[in-house]
Amino acid sequence: MTEHTTRRYNGGEVLSGVQRRRRWTPEEKVRIVEETYLPGMSVSLVARQHGISGSQIFTWRRLVAQGALTAAGAGEEVVPASEYRALQNQVAELQRLLGKKTMEAEILREAVSRAAGPKKHLLRSISLPGGDR
Repeated sequence: MTEHTTRRYNGGEVLSGVQRRRRWTPEEKVRIVEETYLPGMSVSLVARQHGISGSQIFTWRRLVAQGALTAAGAGEEVVPASEYRALQNQVAELQRLLGKKTMEAEILREAVSRAAGPKKHLLRSISLPGGDR
C-alpha cells in the first residue's frame, strides 16, 4: 500500500488524491495472504489489521492458489483466458494445415518418383545404340 495516498487517523483511513481505492502490488497481496496461514492468524484478523474486506483476501487466496499473483509479481504478462484459447485454436489450425501440406508433399514426391522411374529406363534404351552393349 502506498503511503502518499493513504493517511491513518484514530483507526480510520483517508484516501487522498484522485484515486478512491487502494492499489496493492502483487507482492503485498501475496504477503497478506501468507499472513493468513500463520499460526494464530485468521482471514478476518488479517483483514481487520490491513483494513481489507475478508472476501477480498479470500479472492487473493484463490488467485495465489491458481498462480495468478505470482505470474504478475514476476513481471510476466498476464494474458486473458479468451485470448489464450484463441491462440490455442490458431496453433491447432496451423498444425492441421502443416500436416495437410506435408501429406500433399509426400503424395507429390511419390508421384514424381513413379513418373520419373520408367522414363529413365526409356531414355536409356533410346539413347543407347542397339548393338554396343
